[in-house]
Formats: sequence, C-alpha cells, structure tokens
Amino acid sequence: MPKLVNKVAMSIPPDLFRAVERARRKDGRSRSAVLQEALRFWLEQQRQAALIRAYEAGYRRQPETKREIRAAEAAAVRLLSTQEW
Repeated sequence: MPKLVNKVAMSIPPDLFRAVERARRKDGRSRSAVLQEALRFWLEQQRQAALIRAYEAGYRRQPETKREIRAAEAAAVRLLSTQEW
C-alpha cells in the first residue's frame, strides 16, 4: 500500500516557530495544515513568477509595434471615458 504522507523534519528560528505556533493555535489548525498551506502558496508564487518571466521574455523577443501601442492606448482612453469618476 502506498504512503499517504511523507514526514519531514525541518529547522526554523525560534522566533518564527513561536509566531507560527501562536497563529496556528489561534486558528485551531495543526502545524502540518499550516505548513502545507504555506508550501502550496510558495509553489503557486513560483508558478506565477515563471509565467511572468515567460511573458516578459516573449515581449523582449517580439515587442509591440507602435501601431499596437496606439491601439491599446486608444482602447484604454475609450474604457476610461465610460467610467464614472
């Protein structure tokens, strides 16, 4: 039967440990739940950063033309002119 979880030992500074303990107790959560959420958040941030880097690299390879920039500016002006300020 496959393992459902993997146990991990980690070292963290005492002040960080105390802060996590206070927060998790206040929310009634386990250390495992808090750390799993933190790791999932970190992984999502890494994924987002990679997408941004790829997006930026694409624009460096093929920048917008002056015509495309003018069209985007005109669209923004049209959109902003319809908003109530």
